Amino acid sequence: MKLDGKVALVTGTSTNIGGGIAEGLAAEGAAIVCVDARAENAADCARYIKSTGGRASAVTCNVTDESQVIGAVAAAREHFGGVDILVNNAVIFNKKGVVEMPIDEWRRQLAIILDGAFLFTKHVAKSMIELGRKGAIVNIISTAGHQGEPNNIAYCTGKAGLLNFTRSAAMELVAHGIRVNSLTPTATDPSESLERAIRWGRQARGGDQIKNAFEPFRKGVPMQKLPSPSDYGRAAVFLASDDAGMITGTDLRVDAGAIARYWAWNPEDKS
Repeated sequence: MKLDGKVALVTGTSTNIGGGIAEGLAAEGAAIVCVDARAENAADCARYIKSTGGRASAVTCNVTDESQVIGAVAAAREHFGGVDILVNNAVIFNKKGVVEMPIDEWRRQLAIILDGAFLFTKHVAKSMIELGRKGAIVNIISTAGHQGEPNNIAYCTGKAGLLNFTRSAAMELVAHGIRVNSLTPTATDPSESLERAIRWGRQARGGDQIKNAFEPFRKGVPMQKLPSPSDYGRAAVFLASDDAGMITGTDLRVDAGAIARYWAWNPEDKS
């Protein structure tokens, strides 16, 4: 149990990446504070973790509202005594390009990605320092934060900004014994998310259609297989644990080789 006795706060606990990371941290002994703007996401994630014998609480929170963020951190302290691990995962998807995206939608998407990470990092770090707890912060990026994807301008920009936010925060907080790293997922196999939805008591619809939509992504990665949320969960456990005690300011890619691939090489070409 690499995280036994630790408390992890995870933002954006849907049945996809955030839920997978929350379950992965809980499986290694961490108590989980499940934070989401949608009350059902936070509640279902916490309920499932508790049903498996873990400790969890649910907090509904708009990550761009500082008063709500302060309240979420206070709730974690009230329920579990503080926070040792923060995973900044909250995000919205809005695939529009620079020409057609309205400025208000641009600002909202960047606010959730960047303002949310800033506010939670600020207030969790302050709590860690006040309590004398050395901790770990993990920011969730995307391969779109490393590469130029068309018609996804705010998402790409926000995730790229989060990369350097990670490095800057790591340098600032290192003196307090707080490590800050990032984790880069890629297009994610939807099978596990569909299965998780069922485990959480939801209806999983459109399974085959969703899986088929991800086939082009699978064919484009060198490993010819897409990672699942539990793959990210194991990586987050590593970054949060003492196994990564000498790692800070680093990005860990769990992307089936997507970023490393030479652009002209077709992974399906076996010749």
